[in-house]
Amino acid sequence: MSFELDFDGEVALVTGVGGALGSAVADAFLEAGTTVCGSDIIEPNTEDFLLSEPDRVDFYQADFSDENDVAEVIDAVVDDHGRLDYLLNIAGTWRGGTPIHETDADTFDFLFDVNLKTMFLASKHAIPHLRAAEGAIVSVSARSSLEGGEGDGIYRASKAGVRLLTETIAEENLGTVRANAVMPSVIDTPMNREMMPDSDFESWVDPKDIADVMLFLCSDAAAVTSGAAVPVYGEV
Repeated sequence: MSFELDFDGEVALVTGVGGALGSAVADAFLEAGTTVCGSDIIEPNTEDFLLSEPDRVDFYQADFSDENDVAEVIDAVVDDHGRLDYLLNIAGTWRGGTPIHETDADTFDFLFDVNLKTMFLASKHAIPHLRAAEGAIVSVSARSSLEGGEGDGIYRASKAGVRLLTETIAEENLGTVRANAVMPSVIDTPMNREMMPDSDFESWVDPKDIADVMLFLCSDAAAVTSGAAVPVYGEV
């Protein structure tokens, strides 16, 4: 069964828009008629920027771990488009491979900045505008955030923070802003294939499928859902 969602006249901001998942989310919202604004630390004309049709997205280059950058982008989006309906917190990354006693403090700072601080700052500055629109936030946690594990504990902790902040935002904005998170396992991206060349790619989840879930969570069809951490790791 399939159904169409209509977001015509509404505005979404996608952080990490140049990555594999960010670009899939931007494409899904564009297809639904949304005006899509995207932000990333990398520029559209670089090799790592994966968005297929960057000209269809209003792009704002920024470092979303820097509060001044975040405030400027969100103010600019609202100034340019008159509103903000949806925030998609996609910016994030993975690092791992060492136990806690061998992990550099710089790795801790980096992962919490990219995975959690970006989500916190974007949400902080977007919420007043999302309240006015009775909009929604969807952020990216991770399946692995549900338990500890060997070698990537800092990553897991940062993604657990995304899940807990999502629950907090939902509770603090009952009736005005819905906040949910998705929990992928391994996403089928070029970077992950390069890092794990011997893995079973068939068991990984297509970014487009995750994007569809995020689109649904922003829609009226999910009006009764807030504070949820939604599994998006398939039947594995």
